[in-house]
Amino acid sequence: MTDQASPFRPDWVSPPGDTILDLLEEREWSQAELADRLGFSPKHVNQLIKGKAAITEDAALRLEGVLGSTAGFWLNREAKYREHLARLEAAQRYAGWVDWLDRLPVKELMKAGTIAKRRYDAKAKPALVEELLGFFGVASPEAWEARYAGMEVAFRRTREEQSDVGAITAWLRMGEARAERSDGPKFDRSRFVDALTEIRTLTVQRPEHFEPRLRALCFASGVAFVLVPAIPRAHVSGVARWLNPHRPLIQLSLYGKTNDRFWFTFFHEAAHILLHGKEKRSVYLDDLSASGIDSDEERQANAWARDFLIPPEQAKRLPSIQTRPALTAFAKELGIHPGIVVGRLQYDGLMGYRTAMNDLKISFRFME
Repeated sequence: MTDQASPFRPDWVSPPGDTILDLLEEREWSQAELADRLGFSPKHVNQLIKGKAAITEDAALRLEGVLGSTAGFWLNREAKYREHLARLEAAQRYAGWVDWLDRLPVKELMKAGTIAKRRYDAKAKPALVEELLGFFGVASPEAWEARYAGMEVAFRRTREEQSDVGAITAWLRMGEARAERSDGPKFDRSRFVDALTEIRTLTVQRPEHFEPRLRALCFASGVAFVLVPAIPRAHVSGVARWLNPHRPLIQLSLYGKTNDRFWFTFFHEAAHILLHGKEKRSVYLDDLSASGIDSDEERQANAWARDFLIPPEQAKRLPSIQTRPALTAFAKELGIHPGIVVGRLQYDGLMGYRTAMNDLKISFRFME
């Protein structure tokens, strides 16, 4: 692993007063003479030279007339100096905030390429603080606490292990940041319902074929859809939430997902948007690979996704499906992938999890 080079930021900076002193030396002027020419007090000139007083627009114009160059030069010199001082002060703050990193999945974010790969040691930690503040879009750990850790009150969990707020919020922010790259239309419920009908037909396709269409259909309906690599400590494989009052987000990982679980998770999250859209502050954290907290909202979303993929009238025939030809014919009749039927039979206890028909499922993985 190679470290990413950081931009060069010297820990010193030359104030505009150094340039003033150079010009005074060339002219063999004293500070008192310069004060007379500028119409300032000697004390004020001395403060300008030491950087204790800022060069204002008025002072810049006076320096232009007396020492030459332009007012813009002096103002730019002043701005650069003040910016550098602010960065030095910020660096000191970052060094005091390194304990905040203990709450975040730093190494996992490096592995995902979300932040730069570098040695995770004491020397690198202040820079990591700066980078992670930028990633979350906040100015301080306190602001992160208010904006992201404060979201915990809105979490609707499906398992008790979903307690690592740092890992959860990092995964949520990864999806949020991707969704922010494109500003789509406002959510259109009827259009989304129509889109879901077409999306159901995509289940028979391979990911490289269905993913662009899935994303486009969601986008046109005002729904952001993103795939984000899993962060293990988050214990979240899917989430439904609202980024603002007009734009919901469906975010999925591919961790351990065969196509039956992928599609069930997607339609489960879609159900949260359709059924629980009035709860726009809620964040539905789902890990459908494990049993956990059983809430009304989760039961409703499960039932909606289950019945949307295999309608109840057709589901009555599931106990009679015992052979591969019968299963594939049933799936073809419904217009869904056979792997989804296998998953449903297994979930209902009608087929073992070690069945030879597991090969009908397709494993999804992120392309490197």
